[in-house]
Amino acid sequence: MDKSKKAVIVGQGYVGLPVAMRAVEVGYDVVGLDIDERRIVALSNGESFVGDITNDELRRRLDSGRYLPTTSYTEAAGFDFAIITVPTPLKESLPDLSYITDSAKALAQFITRGSTVILESTTHPGTTEELLVPILETGSGLTADVDFYVGYSPERIDPGNKVWGFVETPKVVSGLGPESLVRVKDFYDSLVERTVPVGTPKEAEMTKLLENTFRHVNIALVNELAIYAHALGIDLWESIDAASTKPFGYMKFVPGPGVGGHCLPVDPSYLSWHVRRQLGHAFRFVELANDINDHMPDYVVRRLLMSLNNVGKPLKGSRILMVGLAYKKNTGDVREAPSLRIRELLEEFGAIVLGVDDLVEDHHWPKEMLRGTLDAETVSKSDAVLLVTDHDYLDLNILDNSDVPVLDTKNALKGASVEHL
Repeated sequence: MDKSKKAVIVGQGYVGLPVAMRAVEVGYDVVGLDIDERRIVALSNGESFVGDITNDELRRRLDSGRYLPTTSYTEAAGFDFAIITVPTPLKESLPDLSYITDSAKALAQFITRGSTVILESTTHPGTTEELLVPILETGSGLTADVDFYVGYSPERIDPGNKVWGFVETPKVVSGLGPESLVRVKDFYDSLVERTVPVGTPKEAEMTKLLENTFRHVNIALVNELAIYAHALGIDLWESIDAASTKPFGYMKFVPGPGVGGHCLPVDPSYLSWHVRRQLGHAFRFVELANDINDHMPDYVVRRLLMSLNNVGKPLKGSRILMVGLAYKKNTGDVREAPSLRIRELLEEFGAIVLGVDDLVEDHHWPKEMLRGTLDAETVSKSDAVLLVTDHDYLDLNILDNSDVPVLDTKNALKGASVEHL
């Protein structure tokens, strides 16, 4: 690779920052763009908020002189590659592609002949060709796949995964045409161990939605099983472990307090919305999975209420210690985390909720929620404990040895006072 190549990574979050760090490592001059000034200031000071990127790694990239975190799109001038890794949330239950639109408009003026623009943000099939390309062509005055190149490569970042990181995970790649595919594939071939080309951006966009819809539906299955197994007096966790010994035809999924992050609460809804809009049909599997997973926080609160009732205490006025707020183990990400809805429901019942999660940054901590630490004294002053996220740093022995009722949504505890989801 020509070491003078310039890559602009739009979005410096859980997806964009690892891409930026790897691009610097292999020799690109990287501009890390983000509209969050606080995030850019932190990155410029060598402070990483992404668990997979250490402060030391970030500072090494800064010290190399080849990583520039900034809020200014003027720094994108002269780019060879631009990778868009911005959020695509739901807004009033509908896909919100405004971040893609805004990024594309800002980048378009800096496109030159030979430039390549790649979208990584999760979205519905057709977004690259029907939304992104027209914006880039209008803003640049150039023709895609003739003067410049466009592709789509779905992100597959799994925060906290120590085995399958960005480099080790195969990268699906696509291009608007054959030459675009060559450019996109060459870029990712320089970053990851293996690329997987597909025919068009639509197939690549569908790949991402398929992956997360598969997870979403299977998690909904075991969540509903957890509800009924408990009512039937069956230890579902033991059944799951037993089923997992089958070496073929089975893949392990486990129940939990709900789904969180950007992917599972959002991505399947993109697919369901697209099918309904284009074909006029309901995607029944997705809508059923949404209904089950969205209501798991209600079930958790109901189980906690029953645990308190068994010891003669009402939920109203009770002190509830919620251990772990992040949606995923060993991360500080609270986007769409089920803990937020659980806390809301508990407070509606009049409970006093104290949260414990050292990995969640102060500016992401829920407003007006009390913050504490997991220790014997805090547990003893609580009326009940709810384990939502079993981070490795937590000393869970404290909960195993407690006399306080504990509801464990992760099957991480074995104590006598512990009930499992």
